[in-house]
Amino acid sequence: MIHIAICDDEKDFVVYLDGLLTQYAAETGEEIKVTAYYDGMELIERYDTTIDLIFLDIQMKLVNGLRTAEHIRQMDEQVGIIFLTTLTQYGLEGYKYQATNYIIKPMKYVRLKAELDQWLKKRRSADSPAVVVSNDTGKYKVFLKSLRYVETFNRNLLLHTEQENIICHKSMKEMERELQDKDFIRCHTSYIVNLAYIKGVNKLELELITGELLPISQPKRKVFMERLAEYWGDYL
Repeated sequence: MIHIAICDDEKDFVVYLDGLLTQYAAETGEEIKVTAYYDGMELIERYDTTIDLIFLDIQMKLVNGLRTAEHIRQMDEQVGIIFLTTLTQYGLEGYKYQATNYIIKPMKYVRLKAELDQWLKKRRSADSPAVVVSNDTGKYKVFLKSLRYVETFNRNLLLHTEQENIICHKSMKEMERELQDKDFIRCHTSYIVNLAYIKGVNKLELELITGELLPISQPKRKVFMERLAEYWGDYL
């Protein structure tokens, strides 16, 4: 879910923007929660750290958007801010508060959609995807960028990460489903490997950048090599 705040002292505009966001959610399938604030001070005093993005009007009567952004940045360094204004000269000043962008009113849906598409793309590329696994000692969040490979281990799985090895109570098929769209591939009945760690391939064996060697089964080699070539092609 994306939590979006609208902070604007024009109530008619808040209703209008809420409608545009509802349209965007319906067209894209994104789940969006909207919270409205009608003054900068209200946003500051009632600020919710679950907010992902703020549409913030610059020209408000009590506390304007620039001063509001200054306070918000002290509480939250990550939240996205898109300034709303009728005057272009405010835009550059807004970037002092790490604004995502600014939009000149009146806003059209096509502009809103472009801004949200761009913001979501940046947000997701900055995210660190992870899987949550469990074993007898508890639950662990394993970031995929640190996961070199997964192997079967005494009817469980053993996850080899940069920091440690973690036992996981999942089947290899379950793990394969979780990782199938995440630049991982099953190279052998007993192994799933992170493509980012592969240094080279020699017949039925692959070498990781760590020097570790993993087997490639003959039945899986063709699909494995095609997927590896596709992945490497993106980086060559």
